[in-house]
Amino acid sequence: MHKLKILFIVVFALFTQTISFGQVFLPKLISDGMVLQRDVDLNIWGWASPGEKVTLHFIDQVYRTETAIDGKWSISLPPHPAGGPYEMRIEGVNLMIINDILLGDVWIGSGQSNMELTMDRVKDKYPEVISSANNSFIRQFEVPDTYSFTGPNTDYKIGSWIKADKNNIYKFSAIGYFFAQELYQEYKVPIGFINAALGGSPAEAWLSEEALNNFPEHYASLKEFKNPNLIKQIESDNKRITKEWYEGLDWKDAGIRNDWSKADLDDEDWDQMDVPGYWADNDLGLVNGAVWFRKEINIPADKAGKKGQVVLGRIIDADSVFLNGEFIGTTGYQYPPRKYAVPTGILKEGNNVIAVRIINQSGKGGFVSDKPYNLVIEGDSIDLSGIWKYRLGGSMEPLASQITVRWKPGGLYNAMIAPLLGYQVKGVLWYQGESNTDNPNEYEDLMQTLIIDWREKWQQEEVPFFIVQLANFMEAKENPEESNWAAIRQAQLNISNLPNTGLVVAIDAGEWNDIHPLDKKVIGERLALQARKMVYYELDLIASGPKVESVRRKGNQLILAFSDIGSGLLALGHKDLKHFAVAGEDGNFVWANARISGDQIIVWSENVSSPNRVRYAWADNPEGANLYNKEGLPASPFEAFIEE
Repeated sequence: MHKLKILFIVVFALFTQTISFGQVFLPKLISDGMVLQRDVDLNIWGWASPGEKVTLHFIDQVYRTETAIDGKWSISLPPHPAGGPYEMRIEGVNLMIINDILLGDVWIGSGQSNMELTMDRVKDKYPEVISSANNSFIRQFEVPDTYSFTGPNTDYKIGSWIKADKNNIYKFSAIGYFFAQELYQEYKVPIGFINAALGGSPAEAWLSEEALNNFPEHYASLKEFKNPNLIKQIESDNKRITKEWYEGLDWKDAGIRNDWSKADLDDEDWDQMDVPGYWADNDLGLVNGAVWFRKEINIPADKAGKKGQVVLGRIIDADSVFLNGEFIGTTGYQYPPRKYAVPTGILKEGNNVIAVRIINQSGKGGFVSDKPYNLVIEGDSIDLSGIWKYRLGGSMEPLASQITVRWKPGGLYNAMIAPLLGYQVKGVLWYQGESNTDNPNEYEDLMQTLIIDWREKWQQEEVPFFIVQLANFMEAKENPEESNWAAIRQAQLNISNLPNTGLVVAIDAGEWNDIHPLDKKVIGERLALQARKMVYYELDLIASGPKVESVRRKGNQLILAFSDIGSGLLALGHKDLKHFAVAGEDGNFVWANARISGDQIIVWSENVSSPNRVRYAWADNPEGANLYNKEGLPASPFEAFIEE
């Protein structure tokens, strides 16, 4: 009996394994709520046992195939017009039913964090948009953030389609949502947005291994990171270095030992500092580690005990916040806005104390200027800027730099893009470049290679590719400057000359003190303008700001001709054009005069008798640059030379 029981278990196990192996599996993209590209041949694929027969039912048609020896199967569907919702049934040894399918236009959004940034981050800027979101014909698939160096992945571990409703709107890419909203309002066609972006990623991380062959240094890096033991060692070292640094800081921090967060702390002898600001610019100087800040605020009787929100702009790098000794929130890195809920019962009538522990790993630490700092209670705001008391808790050497594995060449292409390649799309939106500003000279080649490679991989040689140019960022300078950010913008302008490639200028949509500006609506709308003209064939639409086409010299003047001038050139908000500079043979740029003359611009400086080159908006933050067309679209920054 015992032997028979064992035999039965073995046979049953083999049987269930065969059934499991034989079942039809689908990629995460092909799932409930998906949007399929209209008006093109469609590819539906999956996996099952070798030689298994697979039947697909869709819109009153039946399609059949048989799996290949590697277990993969695919079925080609003929073009279908926009519509839905539909159901798809796929049968092998099992039955899979995909519900709520739409046919419309599918767009990919890729690049860095400004493409990835969600509606949750901009909810305070666009509260009405958030509250009114309820469009089941706008959908998003968020690609999980991951990497692989061993070869292109075939699927994602997780992922699903979501609708733009009140429950899901916060998860949508802000740029993706505003772009989709514009297109849907214009054409009433379902829009699917695939969010395949990752914060901090350089362009080379998005190139395939074949494309990286053109860049020996990056190709060698990809080869190096194919070694899983190397990755394990790096990640282990990163964790150890970070752990030891923070443990050392906590051990040194007098604020932890003596509980500087408590409300009744005697801080009479603490130094004072004007907030916002950096302690490096005050008596403490350039110190890394933990610095504690405290401020007393007076709460009227009618606000005591009420809920509220502490808003502390942005802080470099990490912070923990206490109100009357109660912990109310923490943020671990510098970029997110600090907004901490105050529960009922914490605020009291009269004197209240906010304490903030700031941890700075390197560089200047403190409160970022030109951001909101206040306590909001029932719509009323108490200003928290001004004089705070502060004291060093404990100092440390700067945290050692670490290797970010997921940003290495090829890793994001393999894990985040390769699984998309069988999925037909309408076009690509690209917002990236900040992480390549250390080496702008290779950026144009990287991006041209990327665009050509992606088009070949998708087998769509003319798939539209729309690039968002870097926004204005960092402090404005008084004099003409060399700027890697401007050099990247020039590369992006050059890249936009590729066929079926467009450029969105963003130098008026940034924030000098935030690499993640909140005005994502204008970017989405400008991307939609590009799509409307180049993809939806509204050929008379003015979709771009002025672009310099040629430069010639006449005496000590440069005569500039432009394309995309629309109904005319415009000096926005001022009678004079700003932010033009010229140089002669010595290459030293000086500010120049500029005026509009019909469809041209004349530029000159009394200090340069024979100019041979001109720059416009050539700066990290070209504050005041005001060349637009009369349709309200800004001109791209540029550097141009006279035509010999």
